[in-house]
Amino acid sequence: MNPQAHRLPSGVNRRTFLAMLGLAGAGAALTACAGTGGDGGGAEGDPNTIVWWSNHPASSKPIEEELIKRFEAENPGLKVRLVDGGKNYEELGQKFNAALSGTDLPDILVLSDVWWFNFALNGQIANIDDVAGRAGVDTSTYVDSLYEDYALNGGHYAMPFARSTPLFYYNKDLWAEAGLPDRGPETWEEMTEWGKQIQAKLSGRERAHGWGNAVDYLSWTFEGPLWTMGGAYSDGWDAKLTSPETVKAVEWLKSTVDDGWATVSNDLANEFGTGILGSIVASTGDLAGINKTADFEVGTAFLPNPKGDGGCPTGGAGLAIPSGISEERQNNAAKFIDFITNAENTAYWSRNVGYMPVRKDAVDDPEQQKFMDENPNFRTAVEQLPQTRTQDNVRVFIPNGDRKIGDALETILLSGAAVEPTLESLEGELRTIFERDIEPKL
Repeated sequence: MNPQAHRLPSGVNRRTFLAMLGLAGAGAALTACAGTGGDGGGAEGDPNTIVWWSNHPASSKPIEEELIKRFEAENPGLKVRLVDGGKNYEELGQKFNAALSGTDLPDILVLSDVWWFNFALNGQIANIDDVAGRAGVDTSTYVDSLYEDYALNGGHYAMPFARSTPLFYYNKDLWAEAGLPDRGPETWEEMTEWGKQIQAKLSGRERAHGWGNAVDYLSWTFEGPLWTMGGAYSDGWDAKLTSPETVKAVEWLKSTVDDGWATVSNDLANEFGTGILGSIVASTGDLAGINKTADFEVGTAFLPNPKGDGGCPTGGAGLAIPSGISEERQNNAAKFIDFITNAENTAYWSRNVGYMPVRKDAVDDPEQQKFMDENPNFRTAVEQLPQTRTQDNVRVFIPNGDRKIGDALETILLSGAAVEPTLESLEGELRTIFERDIEPKL
């Protein structure tokens, strides 16, 4: 990726870049991610039974079922069938990709920050603005920044649902035992000092800190630490994977494991909640589950942001509607999404799962106000929003970029692979995809 030729033009951000690409002919650019799709097959089904594919973000299936119950009680002519779409966003995206070659499409599906635009560019999910207009749904009440994350070519291609940021979680009891102040670290260098201090109090498999593996979004949760150390995956399309700052940041990441106070976890939230890990960087959506598991006092904090220029990425998932189903099915799907994300229900979802409320008026919900006062950990994500920034292009635009970056980082951490050669190889792989599938569209 040429550092000059492939930078986005001044004033062009990731959303306007998508608009520049447009929908026409985008299928070739996304072969690796949505290549078997066609146009969705025009699948038909019972329009009065809404089929919802979900990966149940943050073990939320019981809460989803309660939302369905509420909807059916107010809409007796409609039923909702909840389908297990996979154990994570990646499996669900792959399931939908496979379904596009047939006729058995859902009415609604959960799509994460690294999946929705691939299907939008291929024309395989509907323009929500069009559907909402037909269905009488007012999308202006969504939090503007969260709704605009799905903007493309003058439309929007999902509604906010399970929206999150990474948080720094810490075991307050362990912090006190180690003589640390009751707060998150102000820099990652400070966390290095604390990690060694905490590790002296631990034994066996216990570690002061845990990182998620590649499947558990290591590339996302490390993006904030990377930024605050001066590195990045990319600046526009200017690749930064082999910049001195990025190499130094990844070397620091490797040192956390090599020095014995951090590890890579295959079950991050659970191992923190059960006391195996003293701290983690994980999604806001993990908060409710952690609170149920932990028998210690849980602390949450902003990710370190010493320079004040944005040290935290946004993330999570929205709800999309396939373009290849009838307008009647699409309209009913939009009504359901509107209902389960209204002020009362998004506040209920937030309280019970941990994701951020996605409607502007949710903060006025009396139960939500009372809950936030009594549970300050749930305020952290909302208060951290001003310190967030747009994710790097190569993670969210390049097909499978998230997983490729995560795999490379995991390889460095677990196998002891040398940092610079691994990042050079990764950059070359991503460059090939960019030049083959994306550059022609610029």
